[in-house]
Amino acid sequence: MLFCNIDLLDEKFSLKRGQYVGVKDGVIAYIGDTAPEEDYGDRYDGCHRLLLPGFYNVHSHAPMTLLRGYAENLPLQRWLNEKVFPFEDKLSEESAYYGTQLAIAEMLASGTVSFTDMYFFLDGMTKAILESGIKCNLSRGLTVFDGSDYEQTAAYRDNLRLLDEWHGANNGRLLADLCIHGEYTSTPKVVEAVAAQAKARGMRMHIHLSETKAEHEDCKQRHGMTPAAYMQAHGVFDVPTTAAHCVWLEEEDFDILKARGVTVACCPASNLKLASGYANVPKMLDMGINVALGTDGAASNNNLNILQDLYLFAVVYKGYYHDSTLITPAQALYAATRAGALSQGRLDSGRLAVGCKADLCVINTDTPQFIPMTDAACNVVYAAQGADVRLTMVDGEVLYCDGEYRTIDIEKVKAEAQRHTDAILRSL
Repeated sequence: MLFCNIDLLDEKFSLKRGQYVGVKDGVIAYIGDTAPEEDYGDRYDGCHRLLLPGFYNVHSHAPMTLLRGYAENLPLQRWLNEKVFPFEDKLSEESAYYGTQLAIAEMLASGTVSFTDMYFFLDGMTKAILESGIKCNLSRGLTVFDGSDYEQTAAYRDNLRLLDEWHGANNGRLLADLCIHGEYTSTPKVVEAVAAQAKARGMRMHIHLSETKAEHEDCKQRHGMTPAAYMQAHGVFDVPTTAAHCVWLEEEDFDILKARGVTVACCPASNLKLASGYANVPKMLDMGINVALGTDGAASNNNLNILQDLYLFAVVYKGYYHDSTLITPAQALYAATRAGALSQGRLDSGRLAVGCKADLCVINTDTPQFIPMTDAACNVVYAAQGADVRLTMVDGEVLYCDGEYRTIDIEKVKAEAQRHTDAILRSL
């Protein structure tokens, strides 16, 4: 495809007007202010359109779209134990399949090209991911509350399948990660066993870390160390790790994350809605910690529109720390794009540059909130809506364009998602 006469945000998120961008074999092959001589196939009219790297949602629980609006206005532990866990006990592979399809449809429509997920029901989830064409780093959620060895758990068996059957599927669009749900939902010997497996197989890790004050302080009571120190002590950070939330970090925790190259998945909407607090993102950025963006699940957000979290990421820390200079638009956009790609180990992605994967989105700038376009990056961060996204491309393949899904039967997905949720609610 050739994007013609289109405005774009370059690698530094500066505006370039009237550019031509050629995509070939899934890669950005040409960027210039004149039309290339080579034929790139279909031509896309870039009038009143802005091209930028697609977004990365690095912490989600996709099938939880089925819980949207169900578990509300509760603190985290009551939210989990009274609402989420009983509902999840009723889920099936089929319901997870439709919940994942619904999540992917929502993400594609708001410019997300890849997501990092932690959940169960691998057969249903992988089917939905592979059919859609989106990229995903998928991990099987692990919780152990007794003295079981890791090898005795269903998660161990699922992880072997995930690593052996699905890792690298669809030309690398689907990658497998390993997962520890959190310190408070596991045991030290299981954490060490999963960390050892990740190291032996060269895998990445996905965890929750210091999401709430209670989680953080209880870990210190149980183990005499913070969750970050605990995960380091048990080998989790020996492999590249994405740690979600990181709201209650202490001074030494920041040093641990920096030294071990941990990516923080910041989820501002979920942290605000569940009253978890404010991650110290300015300190993380000052230290050079890789900070990326996540929506969390739809039960705690309640949507998967990454542009909402992009906006909150860019503004809430200004208010909390009383400093309007914190978090520039470029820093926010980097967190939503390149930082997310790096967290997934996709080194050739997340940038609008020749040679990078053609994972792109197009935003309509012919809307009231984009005029005047004094600063395009500011307009995207502070004004853009999910509905402004008109095209989402993954590996050079258009998956969503002008309200049309190329790989998802959206009407069937909506009907089936509602049917499965209704059936579960009747059984509770």
